[in-house]
Amino acid sequence: MSQVLPLNVGKKMVIAVGSNAPSHAGDSRSTVLAAIEALGRVFDELRASKLYQTPAFPVGAGPDFINAACSFRTEKPANKVLSLLLSIETDFGRERLARWGERTLDLDLIAAGDLVLPDLEGFNHWRRLPIEEQKVQTPDNLILPHPRVQDRAFVLVPMADVAPDWHHPVLGQTTTEMLDQLPASERDEILAL
Repeated sequence: MSQVLPLNVGKKMVIAVGSNAPSHAGDSRSTVLAAIEALGRVFDELRASKLYQTPAFPVGAGPDFINAACSFRTEKPANKVLSLLLSIETDFGRERLARWGERTLDLDLIAAGDLVLPDLEGFNHWRRLPIEEQKVQTPDNLILPHPRVQDRAFVLVPMADVAPDWHHPVLGQTTTEMLDQLPASERDEILAL
């Protein structure tokens, strides 16, 4: 006999979705929409934000992105969720040729409830890493929450659509509070489609 679980079981996960190169699904907009459909087949009760056009990061790294965010609850461990995201990226032709380069699909696990990985010290190491080192270093393991979520309007604007009250377990701020602290000029670069 199968057990019926209440809808609010598990950790609330937040995923950032982005594309600035075509995939088998079409242009970046079509790719993001198809990726959201693929995520909905894997994760129950998926909520998706509006689509947004955002400048490439860092500046000059390629064409503008189409970005979105999704949230859902799951009992799956964060590393299993990450594996599923990487598999979906591969299905859309993602190749990791250059750090912060053009990509057909980028699925970043931003948050898993109040989970901090690998631990507070490891999280803070990556959060405080200077930008020049961020360009060349990548972590060997999952870092949660995403160490620079608080700095990125292109993540926080769509995230505010699906998880405005998510509470950063280290910084102690909600998505909305972190977004409000960013300069208006950065928020204004994010265009709803």
